[in-house]
Amino acid sequence: MRREKLLDLLLILLGSAFVAIAFNLFLLPNDVASGGVSGISTIVFALFGMEPAYVQWGLNIPLFIAGVLLLGRQFGLKTLIGTIFLPFVVFLTRDVPPATHEPLLGALFGGIGVGLGLGLVFKGKASTGGTDLAAQIIHKFTGISLGISVAIIDGLIVLAAALVFNVEKGLYALIGLFVTSKTIDIVQVGFSRSKMVLVITTKEGSVKEAIFQQMDRGVTKIQAQGGYTNDFRTMLLCVIHQSQFTKLKQLVKSVDPSAFVVVMEASEVLGEGFNPT
Repeated sequence: MRREKLLDLLLILLGSAFVAIAFNLFLLPNDVASGGVSGISTIVFALFGMEPAYVQWGLNIPLFIAGVLLLGRQFGLKTLIGTIFLPFVVFLTRDVPPATHEPLLGALFGGIGVGLGLGLVFKGKASTGGTDLAAQIIHKFTGISLGISVAIIDGLIVLAAALVFNVEKGLYALIGLFVTSKTIDIVQVGFSRSKMVLVITTKEGSVKEAIFQQMDRGVTKIQAQGGYTNDFRTMLLCVIHQSQFTKLKQLVKSVDPSAFVVVMEASEVLGEGFNPT
């Protein structure tokens, strides 16, 4: 348990450092305000010349306190560490020369760096506070979904960037925001993608045995009832690696050409034959 806590702490500190360095190397020098408290600090720096680290502390700490008072103490010490440490690294690296003065490169690589850092922080079972806490407060007192609350806040920050800088910088901020979200997904679930396949067939036994024998994959049987005919049939559920999908599709077709097949993305699969639990 102690080792797990130390690993979580390391992920939080390392992730916060990645976010801070990406901010100073790519985002701030190119006026890319891609959402969050860091985006607000970029706009405030451009308008008033205030040190971004001070702005981030000035927003993060009150938001954390408000979150504890209004939402409870579920955030804990881990989130407080990220809330304080990230601006600290921003302050320490404030004099590092920018990696690029090309806004598009800044948005792309800044988004990757921030997404990588936030993904590590999330793996450490924490957050860096900031506008995430503000979104949770909005969600609790207005009933607006958490996803929409985050989108509203980030959207307002990007809109402010477009007004303070120009529309082009606002579009770069959107690119950075998009790249960040995709990078977080990659860090959390990896590059590998799996498919969840549902097969409705009158030849359930033959299809099941073919999958067992030729693909070495497990199958789950689900009792289903047709909505129009009210007939009961067995639906087969099978999770496979993306590279196996074409083979499975051809296999099912060869056994039962009239089979009804539904395919869905399975972004993360835990268990035997996939990622360890």
